[in-house]
Amino acid sequence: MSDVGSTGLDVEDVDLLVVGGGKAGKSLAMDRARAGWSVVMVERDKVGGTCINVACIPTKSLVGSARTLLSARHAARMGVAIDGDPSVSLEALRHHKESVVDGMVSSHESMFIASAMDFVLGTAGFIAPRTVEITTGDGRSRVVRGREVVINTGTVPAMPNLPGLADADVWTSETILQLESLPETMIVVGGGYVGCEFASMFAVFGTQVTLLQAGDQLLPREDPDISDAVADILTDQGVDVRLGARATGVHREPGHGEVAVTLDLGGEVGAQELLVATGRAPVTAELGLDAAGVRLTESGFVDVDDHLRTGAEHTWAAGDVAGSPQFTHASWNDFRILRENVTGGDAVTTGRLVPYTVFITPELARVGLTETEARAQGHGVKVANLPAASIPRAKTLHETVGMWKVVVDAETDQILGAALLGHDAGEVIAAVQMAMLGGLRYQKVRDAVITHPTMGEGLNLLFDTLGEART
Repeated sequence: MSDVGSTGLDVEDVDLLVVGGGKAGKSLAMDRARAGWSVVMVERDKVGGTCINVACIPTKSLVGSARTLLSARHAARMGVAIDGDPSVSLEALRHHKESVVDGMVSSHESMFIASAMDFVLGTAGFIAPRTVEITTGDGRSRVVRGREVVINTGTVPAMPNLPGLADADVWTSETILQLESLPETMIVVGGGYVGCEFASMFAVFGTQVTLLQAGDQLLPREDPDISDAVADILTDQGVDVRLGARATGVHREPGHGEVAVTLDLGGEVGAQELLVATGRAPVTAELGLDAAGVRLTESGFVDVDDHLRTGAEHTWAAGDVAGSPQFTHASWNDFRILRENVTGGDAVTTGRLVPYTVFITPELARVGLTETEARAQGHGVKVANLPAASIPRAKTLHETVGMWKVVVDAETDQILGAALLGHDAGEVIAAVQMAMLGGLRYQKVRDAVITHPTMGEGLNLLFDTLGEART
């Protein structure tokens, strides 16, 4: 042990120091600990990280509840009689969500212990390269220096600079999960993936939702036809979708009364609750990264190369905070890249194919390029569309809402990307991804013998329409 700076504390030297317990960080910490490395991982908030506690797992648990409710409402069309109107029990809904989260947190605690890593709940700030001072909840401090250091602190909900917002007691995508109430009316500011998911979910639960999107389409990264189809689905679920509606201020009546959002084109919208879903910001401000020699991008993310290396020696970053796609599966891939690289490997993020699913009902699954992106990159393309209602399995389930779309290179017949909007789309998109990873021409998927009747069989139908596709 040695002493660093003015802390007066002895320095603990370890093989791996992980700051932040997200998917990449905790996976690497357990992996290296099992391999015999000395490992310290410090997490400031919750065991398991954002995904398990306040993102993917609790939200998708609630999406499952919403879909069950929707199925119950539509049971009669499947020949099933249900007495009375299906409804939501707030207490039972909260219990379901918390039981899923608690179970996963408990399993993580067991895995952390079994790996023999040193897991610390506390805050960490760099005081020198590869060296942090950790302060735990009881006020105790320790200084740890890693031979290899990984920053995996993630992101938090970003709050726009709107007059009155800070005093309006609004929800974020994290605080809404406390489920203190199911409001009769609700405003969602932000028509991206998170905003659309919550708008769809709460509309199914029975809340009258107004969705405000500043731009001219929902899900601005998607092709306009896909975004329009999503807007139609939300509208059919009862969501009041307002495009070109930029919020300019927020006001709440005293005593947690009604909240009102003023709009740039005039007028205002009122509701019982307001969810702000305008993106996420990296957690870097209090890490002392200057002392670590770590640079940030203009957006505040940790600046890394395609090996996930920062500009500081033996210091890496992964997951959301490193600007990786903000999905747990992307962070998992970051872990695999780091596992190779901290042991002398040469793995890179370049060219990886990261799919994603937007868990509205029905869901939107995406992989690869959109039509807009493909044309912008200079590809000559063939584009095919298929109504979800054309798929036999969708008919048997009465799940006929949605559309499937594929983009293919007109010269090589390689699949460039796909957008599947419909029942079980998140499962089917993996087959498209595998075909793309394998470099298959679209005809291989078109002619594959796929089980009938399944949603996957829709890929035969979708790719078969490319003979009539527009270019």
